[in-house]
Amino acid sequence: MNDLFSEPTEQVTLAHYAERAYLEYALSVVKGRALPDVCDGQKPVQRRILYSMERMGLAFTTASGPKAVKSARVVGDVLGKYHPHGDQSAYDAMVRMAQDFSMRYPLVDGQGNFGSRDGDGAAAMRYTEARLAPIARLLLDEIDEGTVDFAPNYDGEFQEPRQLPARLPFVLLNGASGIAVGLATEIPSHNLREVAAAAVALIRNDRLPDEEFATFIQGPDYAGGGQIISSPEEIRAAYATGRGNLKVRARWKIEELARGQWQLVVTELPPGTSAAKIGEEIEELTNPKVKAGKKTLTAEQTQLKATVLSVLDAVRDESSKESAVRLVFEPKTSRIEQAELITTLLAHTSLESSSPINLTMIGADGIPTQKNLRQVLTEWVAFRAETVQRRTQFRLDKVLKRIHILEGRQLVLLNIDEVIRIIRHSDEPKAALIERFKLSEIQADDILEIRLRQLARLEAIKIEQDLAELRADQVKLEDILTNPSSLKRTVIKEIEADAKLHGDDRRTLIQAEKRAVAEVKVVDEPVTVVVSLKGWVRALKGHEVEVGGLGFKAGDALYGVFPCRSVDTLLVFGSNGRVYSTAVSGLPGGRGDGQPITTLVDLESGTQPLHYFAASADTTLLLANTGGFGLLATAGDLTSRQKGGKGFLALEADEKVLPPVPLAAGHAQVACLSLTGRLLVFALSELKLQPKGGRGLTLMDVDAKDPLVSVATCANTLKVLGTGRGGKPKEESLGATALSGHVGKRARKGKVVDGIKATRVIAG
Repeated sequence: MNDLFSEPTEQVTLAHYAERAYLEYALSVVKGRALPDVCDGQKPVQRRILYSMERMGLAFTTASGPKAVKSARVVGDVLGKYHPHGDQSAYDAMVRMAQDFSMRYPLVDGQGNFGSRDGDGAAAMRYTEARLAPIARLLLDEIDEGTVDFAPNYDGEFQEPRQLPARLPFVLLNGASGIAVGLATEIPSHNLREVAAAAVALIRNDRLPDEEFATFIQGPDYAGGGQIISSPEEIRAAYATGRGNLKVRARWKIEELARGQWQLVVTELPPGTSAAKIGEEIEELTNPKVKAGKKTLTAEQTQLKATVLSVLDAVRDESSKESAVRLVFEPKTSRIEQAELITTLLAHTSLESSSPINLTMIGADGIPTQKNLRQVLTEWVAFRAETVQRRTQFRLDKVLKRIHILEGRQLVLLNIDEVIRIIRHSDEPKAALIERFKLSEIQADDILEIRLRQLARLEAIKIEQDLAELRADQVKLEDILTNPSSLKRTVIKEIEADAKLHGDDRRTLIQAEKRAVAEVKVVDEPVTVVVSLKGWVRALKGHEVEVGGLGFKAGDALYGVFPCRSVDTLLVFGSNGRVYSTAVSGLPGGRGDGQPITTLVDLESGTQPLHYFAASADTTLLLANTGGFGLLATAGDLTSRQKGGKGFLALEADEKVLPPVPLAAGHAQVACLSLTGRLLVFALSELKLQPKGGRGLTLMDVDAKDPLVSVATCANTLKVLGTGRGGKPKEESLGATALSGHVGKRARKGKVVDGIKATRVIAG
């Protein structure tokens, strides 16, 4: 008896098996589901739907087209023959192919409720009907002419195409969106005429300069229109790398009403945006909800609400069949500037947004890759040329076969009496005919099956005419196969004919504009920013704040107070060298303990806030670290719109940022103090502004055992703080004469201050 367990088996570790299994799964997701093919622009499920519908007779072959059938019938055929997955996933794919607001050139002609741009789902598949759209012929017409390879389906019972013989680059026309394992794609749709013109230009000159190539495709052409406000340079940069982000916005018009009234009407939306989404955003702005973990609305929410309500009175969605998008915004009063309402809406809603470009797809070599625009069209052109060659060879073989048969018939008509005699008297007429007239088996079979009425004299004339036409076709087909120039001309002629038949005008306007930035109106008034040691911040009105009367949480104390203006910025210096910023106007006020700074900025993991400073953008600060390096920068240089701040100070290991020092009028010297009490004073002119930050210049010669501990700017006097005999606090004031002993060039060691164990220096 055979022992099944005695057969040799491959032994692998669990980790190796898991790695191999996961890689196989990842590859099947990437190539079998998520990414489109550069050749026909379809994902596998889309390709199977189109092929199945074509085989069901749902392709446009007449002017009226085929009768639509129930979508459930199409889905069932797709699942049963080619795509053994969930029926809802297949139906969802077919629905998207029928939505004119999702696809620039829909491939399915859907009848019934196929959803809306507001996110409404399609009706169940048993209620809707579908057939192929006329443009789908460009993907399917040549499929039975040997143009593409076929492979067995999942159970080997049927054959399905590996690709469709696309006559145009549908990967660019309709774009694609998908997420695979470790890969994602976001290909925008483009205008058919522009893409066709670019393809023709590349066929005519494959070394077309990039500058000239860029003139053919201006940019994406979204199904819903809208406006691209990115500059031509930004669009070209995204196409050159295959990845980028374009800024897009809605399009609108101003409608004048009676008695000087007016309203703003949005007629086109950016991709991925719907009227319902805009309505939800307006509701959130004008009627905000308290955030989780908070007791009241944040200052930012309150401020945004007041800003929007000051310019907007009402919003209505009047979209209908006649107007696919019609969003009406009524201003608070007719006296409000139109630009103010528009800018506020653009800045705070999805009426202006970003549209990503990521040209990742399955290449002609079967490898998923991110490609630039030129590579995409170059690979498609090569695929199209090969397709035309294969189609031409198929048609030539068919023509030669027909010529061969007609030549046999012609021979029969010339010797009709002898052929009839052989057939009547021979036991094996086929073999006898082959031997007598040197015919092939195909010709002999055709002669034996010929009808008597085809032996008439007129039939001989028709055969002559057919042979002449077929031989002319043979010459043309052989010319295409042997002459590269003829092949190019054929491909170009077909692309131009398809572009003329199916092309349309561009929908998306490309016009560079600046991004909308809504300026929040803040009352410019004096305030005092109070910061605690544990990072709780608040802003109190006025500059006359009684420091001794300030209260803090248990275990907390005062870090500092900063008299400034409500339009200024609070800077937070992190232990990692990043500088975070938040508007003073957004800080909590009142008599409470304030708000943790960690709720206003996004500190990196492991980063601690070390120092704070509130100032106007033009305030110049001296920034230094314990390693003895420093630089000058303005508060505006340190400010960032991102809650994650900006990397500004370059620190080595074990170096720490020292408190920032503002430059006061009349201060022309910099004082540096080391841990051991060495003091160096040098001219402020030896430093320079470094608006982009960095390591800075060497302020003082220090080392790890004797780091820099304090810096200050001064005029002719300087205060030195520290301890005297017995460890008692002591303060020394150094005048011009005393300072002169410590004056030197930048990056020197300096001299020890006598009579005090110095720990800090401040302006005198």
